Amino acid sequence: MQVNIPLKQVIDNSYNITIDTITPVHFDSKVAIITNPKVAGLHLGYLLSKLTAKELYIITIPDGEEYKNKESVDLILESLFNHKFNRKSMLIAFGGGVIGDMTGYVASIYQRGISFTQIPTTLLSQVDASVGGKTGMNNSYGKNLIGAFHQPKAVLIDPYFLTTLPAREFGAGVAEIVKMAITFNKEFFEFLESADLKDPEILQEAIKQAVQTKADVVAQDEKEQGIRAALNYGHTFGHVIENETKYKHYLHGEAVAIGMVMANETAVAMGLMSGEEAKRIKLFLEKYNLPTTYAISDTNSFYETFFLDKKSSDATITFIIPVGIGGVEITDSCDKELVLSVLNSFKAL
Repeated sequence: MQVNIPLKQVIDNSYNITIDTITPVHFDSKVAIITNPKVAGLHLGYLLSKLTAKELYIITIPDGEEYKNKESVDLILESLFNHKFNRKSMLIAFGGGVIGDMTGYVASIYQRGISFTQIPTTLLSQVDASVGGKTGMNNSYGKNLIGAFHQPKAVLIDPYFLTTLPAREFGAGVAEIVKMAITFNKEFFEFLESADLKDPEILQEAIKQAVQTKADVVAQDEKEQGIRAALNYGHTFGHVIENETKYKHYLHGEAVAIGMVMANETAVAMGLMSGEEAKRIKLFLEKYNLPTTYAISDTNSFYETFFLDKKSSDATITFIIPVGIGGVEITDSCDKELVLSVLNSFKAL
């Protein structure tokens, strides 16, 4: 005996990403701006001059990757319940990737899903974290292992917020920009190689190209069942580095930069990338003062941590390996001894 529930339907989750000065907007509902003290101190006044709402609340959580956890999620949820938010209410993620991921996750679970808007304030979140609907939080097992796909209603990328960005945060964002060029667009990489991203007009063009690249990939594979996984280039290695250093030593983009170098060395060992190409990428990263080395204390432990990666399964590890510059391969057949050999080249003396 069977009872069928016919739920097949087409859901349009399309939204616009605006790269420009925020224009004034009014929300005829309850709105909560989720932010942290650092961003609020620098830019909340500017944002409040642009936004009005039927009821407007500010919820602040501590700043830092180590606070991307259940305690912070519970703090946001409790405030929403206290202010009697409903399914017509709106959340606004106002900060970097940590704020965006957690706000989106809360939006996905509060009353089984409410709307949210991304207003990213770091270069990394503008070009990557705010686009594509990945939301989540960390736990003791690893990064973003709890979460949901929940697309925002809109993404508002205002270059104004980058005027106060520290140099390290800028470099971390550059790492996410070049990641997309290396995996999908050789011409974009060549543009970046010769560009001065400190020039605001050139930077805005780089942001546009990076966002367009990610948007094209997400449109093909929203739930990361295939090609979207390629956007995790550098992340498989980088997440282990973040885990080992308790999210306190490296910014996310810095860990990804090291992870890209490790992935490149793996590609060279597999014959998929030339040593010259790997050197060009390393030199580009170092141009923006990104770290490209990491002292691994225990290569076997480092390797075993790969299994906590969301792309991996019980018996195999999925690696994102560049094929030259402008190509990428998603594979679960990297030889373990080859990978360990690459990791040993990073082993602490």
